[in-house]
Amino acid sequence: MVSDHALAFDLDQMTRPQLKLILTAATRSATVTVDAINERGETVPTPIAGEHPLTLYLDKREIVTLMTLGAAPEALVLGYLRNQRLVGDIAEIAAVQVDWETDSAAVTTHAGSHDIDEQMSRRTVTTGCGQGTMFGDLMENIDKIALPDEGRLDEATLGVLLDNVRRHESIYKQAGAVHGCALAGSDGEILMFVEDVGRHNAVDAIAGKMWLEAMAGGDKIFYTTGRLTSEMVIKTAQMGIPILVSRSGLTQMGHDIAQKVGLTMIGRAQGKHYLLFTGDKRFVRKPIP
Repeated sequence: MVSDHALAFDLDQMTRPQLKLILTAATRSATVTVDAINERGETVPTPIAGEHPLTLYLDKREIVTLMTLGAAPEALVLGYLRNQRLVGDIAEIAAVQVDWETDSAAVTTHAGSHDIDEQMSRRTVTTGCGQGTMFGDLMENIDKIALPDEGRLDEATLGVLLDNVRRHESIYKQAGAVHGCALAGSDGEILMFVEDVGRHNAVDAIAGKMWLEAMAGGDKIFYTTGRLTSEMVIKTAQMGIPILVSRSGLTQMGHDIAQKVGLTMIGRAQGKHYLLFTGDKRFVRKPIP
Protein backbone atom coordinates (compact mmCIF):
# COMPACT_ATOMS: atom_id res chain seq x y z
CA MET A 1 0.00 0.00 0.00
CA VAL A 2 1.31 3.43 -0.93
CA SER A 3 1.68 5.68 2.11
CA ASP A 4 0.10 9.11 2.47
CA HIS A 5 3.56 10.53 1.85
CA ALA A 6 4.08 8.76 -1.48
CA LEU A 7 5.79 10.79 -4.17
CA ALA A 8 5.68 10.51 -7.96
CA PHE A 9 8.98 11.19 -9.75
CA ASP A 10 8.84 12.10 -13.44
CA LEU A 11 11.54 10.22 -15.32
CA ASP A 12 11.72 12.67 -18.23
CA GLN A 13 15.48 12.28 -18.44
CA MET A 14 15.34 8.49 -18.38
CA THR A 15 14.93 6.00 -21.17
CA ARG A 16 11.13 5.78 -20.89
CA PRO A 17 9.90 9.30 -20.14
CA GLN A 18 6.20 8.38 -20.04
CA LEU A 19 6.61 6.33 -16.86
CA LYS A 20 6.26 7.56 -13.31
CA LEU A 21 8.09 6.15 -10.29
CA ILE A 22 5.91 5.88 -7.20
CA LEU A 23 8.13 6.47 -4.18
CA THR A 24 7.19 6.60 -0.52
CA ALA A 25 8.90 8.96 1.92
CA ALA A 26 9.04 6.71 4.97
CA THR A 27 11.90 8.35 6.84
CA ARG A 28 12.49 7.28 10.44
CA SER A 29 14.23 9.23 13.15
CA ALA A 30 17.94 8.44 12.97
CA THR A 31 18.39 8.47 16.76
CA VAL A 32 16.46 7.52 19.87
CA THR A 33 17.14 8.68 23.43
CA VAL A 34 17.75 6.21 26.24
CA ASP A 35 18.91 6.59 29.83
CA ALA A 36 22.52 5.80 30.68
CA ILE A 37 24.41 6.07 33.96
CA ASN A 38 27.66 8.00 33.92
CA GLU A 39 30.81 7.57 36.01
CA ARG A 40 29.28 9.69 38.78
CA GLY A 41 26.21 7.50 39.06
CA GLU A 42 24.01 10.10 37.38
CA THR A 43 21.25 9.15 34.94
CA VAL A 44 21.92 10.91 31.64
CA PRO A 45 19.49 10.95 28.66
CA THR A 46 21.69 9.84 25.78
CA PRO A 47 20.97 9.68 22.03
CA ILE A 48 21.87 6.40 20.35
CA ALA A 49 21.72 5.39 16.69
CA GLY A 50 18.54 3.71 15.52
CA GLU A 51 18.72 0.29 13.88
CA HIS A 52 15.81 -1.30 12.06
CA PRO A 53 15.42 -4.36 9.83
CA LEU A 54 14.14 -3.62 6.34
CA THR A 55 13.32 -6.64 4.18
CA LEU A 56 13.54 -5.92 0.47
CA TYR A 57 11.13 -7.61 -1.93
CA LEU A 58 11.60 -7.35 -5.68
CA ASP A 59 8.41 -8.25 -7.55
CA LYS A 60 7.28 -10.22 -4.46
CA ARG A 61 10.60 -12.11 -4.33
CA GLU A 62 12.41 -11.69 -1.01
CA ILE A 63 15.93 -10.48 -1.71
CA VAL A 64 17.64 -9.43 1.53
CA THR A 65 17.08 -7.91 4.96
CA LEU A 66 19.07 -4.71 5.49
CA MET A 67 19.79 -3.28 8.94
CA THR A 68 19.46 0.47 8.65
CA LEU A 69 18.95 3.76 10.47
CA GLY A 70 15.90 4.25 8.30
CA ALA A 71 16.78 7.84 7.44
CA ALA A 72 16.64 7.32 3.65
CA PRO A 73 15.11 3.87 3.07
CA GLU A 74 13.88 4.43 -0.49
CA ALA A 75 17.26 5.70 -1.66
CA LEU A 76 18.93 2.78 0.13
CA VAL A 77 16.73 0.26 -1.66
CA LEU A 78 17.29 1.86 -5.07
CA GLY A 79 21.04 2.07 -4.54
CA TYR A 80 21.17 -1.55 -3.40
CA LEU A 81 19.37 -2.73 -6.53
CA ARG A 82 21.61 -0.55 -8.68
CA ASN A 83 24.90 -1.60 -7.11
CA GLN A 84 23.96 -5.29 -7.11
CA ARG A 85 22.84 -4.94 -10.74
CA LEU A 86 19.54 -6.58 -9.92
CA VAL A 87 17.85 -3.78 -11.90
CA GLY A 88 19.65 -2.25 -14.86
CA ASP A 89 17.74 1.02 -15.32
CA ILE A 90 15.69 3.08 -12.88
CA ALA A 91 13.04 3.45 -15.61
CA GLU A 92 12.32 -0.26 -15.16
CA ILE A 93 11.00 0.40 -11.64
CA ALA A 94 7.31 1.22 -11.15
CA ALA A 95 7.24 1.71 -7.38
CA VAL A 96 9.29 1.59 -4.18
CA GLN A 97 6.99 1.31 -1.17
CA VAL A 98 8.45 1.22 2.35
CA ASP A 99 6.19 0.17 5.22
CA TRP A 100 7.70 0.32 8.71
CA GLU A 101 4.72 -1.48 10.24
CA THR A 102 5.89 -4.61 8.46
CA ASP A 103 9.57 -3.54 8.17
CA SER A 104 9.43 -4.14 4.44
CA ALA A 105 10.27 -2.43 1.16
CA ALA A 106 8.29 -3.66 -1.85
CA VAL A 107 9.80 -2.86 -5.24
CA THR A 108 7.67 -3.42 -8.32
CA THR A 109 9.03 -3.33 -11.86
CA HIS A 110 7.06 -2.69 -15.04
CA ALA A 111 8.07 -5.86 -16.83
CA GLY A 112 8.78 -8.17 -13.89
CA SER A 113 12.15 -9.48 -12.76
CA HIS A 114 14.07 -12.04 -14.75
CA ASP A 115 17.01 -14.24 -13.82
CA ILE A 116 16.87 -13.16 -10.16
CA ASP A 117 17.30 -16.73 -8.92
CA GLU A 118 20.36 -17.18 -11.13
CA GLN A 119 21.92 -13.93 -9.93
CA MET A 120 21.26 -14.75 -6.29
CA SER A 121 22.55 -18.31 -6.59
CA ARG A 122 26.09 -16.91 -6.49
CA ARG A 123 26.77 -14.59 -3.62
CA THR A 124 29.82 -13.38 -1.72
CA VAL A 125 29.56 -12.30 1.91
CA THR A 126 31.77 -9.22 2.11
CA THR A 127 33.61 -7.51 4.95
CA GLY A 128 30.90 -4.82 5.15
CA CYS A 129 29.45 -4.01 8.57
CA GLY A 130 26.57 -6.38 9.17
CA GLN A 131 27.97 -8.69 6.50
CA GLY A 132 27.40 -7.05 3.16
CA THR A 133 26.61 -9.30 0.22
CA MET A 134 27.42 -9.05 -3.47
CA PHE A 135 25.26 -11.03 -5.89
CA GLY A 136 25.83 -12.38 -9.36
CA ASP A 137 28.89 -11.78 -11.48
CA LEU A 138 29.99 -8.39 -10.14
CA MET A 139 33.57 -9.51 -9.67
CA GLU A 140 33.70 -10.93 -13.20
CA ASN A 141 32.29 -7.69 -14.65
CA ILE A 142 35.04 -5.45 -13.31
CA ASP A 143 36.75 -5.43 -16.70
CA LYS A 144 33.68 -3.71 -18.18
CA ILE A 145 34.00 -0.67 -15.90
CA ALA A 146 35.58 2.34 -17.60
CA LEU A 147 36.25 5.35 -15.39
CA PRO A 148 36.75 8.80 -16.92
CA ASP A 149 40.31 10.09 -17.06
CA GLU A 150 39.56 13.80 -16.89
CA GLY A 151 38.70 14.02 -13.17
CA ARG A 152 41.38 15.71 -11.05
CA LEU A 153 41.95 16.25 -7.33
CA ASP A 154 44.60 18.53 -5.86
CA GLU A 155 45.81 18.82 -2.28
CA ALA A 156 43.93 22.06 -1.66
CA THR A 157 40.61 20.55 -2.74
CA LEU A 158 41.27 17.45 -0.67
CA GLY A 159 41.80 19.74 2.33
CA VAL A 160 38.51 21.53 1.61
CA LEU A 161 36.66 18.21 1.43
CA LEU A 162 38.13 16.90 4.67
CA ASP A 163 37.33 20.15 6.46
CA ASN A 164 33.76 20.13 5.14
CA VAL A 165 33.28 16.57 6.35
CA ARG A 166 34.74 17.46 9.75
CA ARG A 167 32.37 20.40 10.18
CA HIS A 168 29.29 18.63 8.82
CA GLU A 169 26.52 18.06 11.35
CA SER A 170 26.24 14.33 11.79
CA ILE A 171 24.55 11.55 13.72
CA TYR A 172 28.03 10.30 14.62
CA LYS A 173 28.66 13.45 16.66
CA GLN A 174 25.42 12.85 18.58
CA ALA A 175 25.38 9.10 18.99
CA GLY A 176 28.39 7.44 17.34
CA ALA A 177 27.94 3.86 16.04
CA VAL A 178 27.43 4.85 12.39
CA HIS A 179 29.40 5.21 9.18
CA GLY A 180 29.11 8.22 6.90
CA CYS A 181 29.54 8.70 3.17
CA ALA A 182 29.64 11.95 1.22
CA LEU A 183 29.38 12.80 -2.45
CA ALA A 184 31.38 15.93 -3.26
CA GLY A 185 31.85 18.07 -6.34
CA SER A 186 35.18 18.78 -7.97
CA ASP A 187 35.56 21.78 -5.63
CA GLY A 188 35.30 19.65 -2.48
CA GLU A 189 31.85 20.95 -1.54
CA ILE A 190 29.49 18.28 -0.19
CA LEU A 191 26.51 17.51 -2.43
CA MET A 192 25.09 14.60 -0.41
CA PHE A 193 25.88 13.21 3.02
CA VAL A 194 24.39 9.94 4.27
CA GLU A 195 24.98 7.99 7.47
CA ASP A 196 23.87 4.49 8.33
CA VAL A 197 24.80 1.58 10.58
CA GLY A 198 26.91 0.09 7.79
CA ARG A 199 29.12 1.83 5.27
CA HIS A 200 27.68 -0.29 2.44
CA ASN A 201 24.20 1.05 3.30
CA ALA A 202 25.45 4.63 3.20
CA VAL A 203 27.08 4.21 -0.21
CA ASP A 204 23.97 2.45 -1.56
CA ALA A 205 21.75 5.33 -0.39
CA ILE A 206 23.94 7.84 -2.25
CA ALA A 207 23.87 5.60 -5.33
CA GLY A 208 20.08 5.59 -5.12
CA LYS A 209 19.88 9.37 -4.84
CA MET A 210 22.23 9.78 -7.80
CA TRP A 211 20.03 7.38 -9.79
CA LEU A 212 16.90 9.36 -8.95
CA GLU A 213 18.52 12.62 -10.01
CA ALA A 214 20.22 11.13 -13.10
CA MET A 215 23.48 12.49 -11.72
CA ALA A 216 26.75 11.52 -13.42
CA GLY A 217 29.76 10.59 -11.30
CA GLY A 218 32.65 11.48 -13.58
CA ASP A 219 33.35 14.86 -11.96
CA LYS A 220 32.59 13.78 -8.40
CA ILE A 221 34.60 12.67 -5.35
CA PHE A 222 33.34 9.96 -3.00
CA TYR A 223 34.25 10.06 0.69
CA THR A 224 33.67 7.36 3.31
CA THR A 225 34.54 7.00 6.97
CA GLY A 226 34.90 3.24 6.49
CA ARG A 227 37.78 1.15 5.27
CA LEU A 228 38.35 0.73 1.55
CA THR A 229 37.38 -2.85 0.82
CA SER A 230 36.70 -4.55 -2.50
CA GLU A 231 32.99 -3.83 -2.02
CA MET A 232 33.53 -0.08 -1.54
CA VAL A 233 35.82 0.13 -4.57
CA ILE A 234 33.44 -1.79 -6.83
CA LYS A 235 30.42 0.29 -5.80
CA THR A 236 32.28 3.56 -6.28
CA ALA A 237 33.48 2.48 -9.71
CA GLN A 238 29.99 1.31 -10.73
CA MET A 239 28.68 4.79 -9.97
CA GLY A 240 31.28 6.14 -12.40
CA ILE A 241 33.12 8.08 -9.67
CA PRO A 242 36.88 8.12 -10.32
CA ILE A 243 38.12 9.35 -6.91
CA LEU A 244 37.59 7.62 -3.56
CA VAL A 245 38.76 9.05 -0.23
CA SER A 246 38.61 7.55 3.27
CA ARG A 247 39.81 8.48 6.72
CA SER A 248 40.45 4.76 7.26
CA GLY A 249 42.75 2.18 5.70
CA LEU A 250 42.25 -0.37 2.94
CA THR A 251 42.39 -4.05 2.17
CA GLN A 252 44.62 -5.83 -0.33
CA MET A 253 41.67 -6.77 -2.54
CA GLY A 254 40.39 -3.20 -2.47
CA HIS A 255 43.84 -2.04 -3.58
CA ASP A 256 44.07 -4.62 -6.37
CA ILE A 257 40.64 -3.77 -7.79
CA ALA A 258 41.27 -0.01 -7.59
CA GLN A 259 44.44 -0.50 -9.64
CA LYS A 260 42.59 -2.66 -12.15
CA VAL A 261 39.77 -0.17 -12.81
CA GLY A 262 42.02 2.89 -12.61
CA LEU A 263 40.41 4.38 -9.49
CA THR A 264 42.24 7.12 -7.61
CA MET A 265 42.17 5.95 -4.00
CA ILE A 266 43.31 7.94 -0.97
CA GLY A 267 43.25 6.50 2.53
CA ARG A 268 44.03 7.61 6.10
CA ALA A 269 43.01 11.11 5.14
CA GLN A 270 42.58 13.36 8.19
CA GLY A 271 43.63 16.95 8.65
CA LYS A 272 46.64 17.54 6.42
CA HIS A 273 47.65 13.88 6.29
CA TYR A 274 46.80 11.36 3.59
CA LEU A 275 48.17 8.36 1.72
CA LEU A 276 47.69 8.13 -2.05
CA PHE A 277 47.49 4.43 -2.91
CA THR A 278 46.35 4.24 -6.54
CA GLY A 279 45.53 6.45 -9.52
CA ASP A 280 48.22 9.10 -9.04
CA LYS A 281 47.58 10.43 -12.58
CA ARG A 282 44.48 12.27 -11.29
CA PHE A 283 46.11 13.69 -8.16
CA VAL A 284 47.94 17.02 -8.18
CA ARG A 285 50.37 17.25 -5.29
CA LYS A 286 51.70 20.56 -4.04
CA PRO A 287 55.44 20.67 -4.72
CA ILE A 288 57.66 20.62 -1.65
CA PRO A 289 59.76 23.87 -1.49
